[in-house]
Amino acid sequence: MTQFIDLSVPVSARGHLRRMPEIQYWDHKTYAELRAPQIGLKSGYLRDWGFLAMENISMTPHEGTHLDAPWHFSPISEGKPAKTIDQIPLEWCFSDGVVLDFHDFDRERPILIGDLEKALNKISYKLKPFDIVLIRTDATKHWLEEGYEDIGAGFTAESTIWLIDQGIKIMGKDTWTWDQPFDVMRKRNQPERFLEAHFIGHRKEYCHIENLANLDKIPKPFGFKVSVFPVKIERASAGWVRAVAIINN
Repeated sequence: MTQFIDLSVPVSARGHLRRMPEIQYWDHKTYAELRAPQIGLKSGYLRDWGFLAMENISMTPHEGTHLDAPWHFSPISEGKPAKTIDQIPLEWCFSDGVVLDFHDFDRERPILIGDLEKALNKISYKLKPFDIVLIRTDATKHWLEEGYEDIGAGFTAESTIWLIDQGIKIMGKDTWTWDQPFDVMRKRNQPERFLEAHFIGHRKEYCHIENLANLDKIPKPFGFKVSVFPVKIERASAGWVRAVAIINN
């Protein structure tokens, strides 16, 4: 029996994010009134309930659960033009997953290389190239709450490079940003280290996922597959993802 676990947050106009999606909804009758005259449909072409339900959504590809492409971090990655989201190799996006648990980690202390090694030793796992590394903080349990964006521990340039050097191309976290929370970075008052884990993409090619969810529901830390295929948006810096853990029992 195969178990599928949804690792994505919904696209929602509810919540308290500093940058919110805008969603306009039309029910069947309302959209019939709007659309039928435009395409010349008379009443006989419609049903008792009207026409088709429809939505119009305005948002950047960095809202909701999404995959950041190297182009998001820098125009150049490893000396070559950085990949946009439509250029990400599909084989990067379906691979063995591993969950590292940092849900009780101090959000004001960055996740360092030693912390990653300790977390791997705890589950007796050695990373291999193209594993998809998922970092659990449980921040998205507060997805619709005010202050969500400042919850959860984050990474440094050095710890991100360490993962890349293990052969990891895609890593993800259940927080608003892969780096430390913005308020922590500002309080540190080191402008050269602001978004340091993002900007390392100039030197090292990688992708990361933000706003994952339900990492605590994956029943084992490894031994499962992860699917994180992004929506193919031409020349874009990110793409929305319906991230899924697939467990074959």
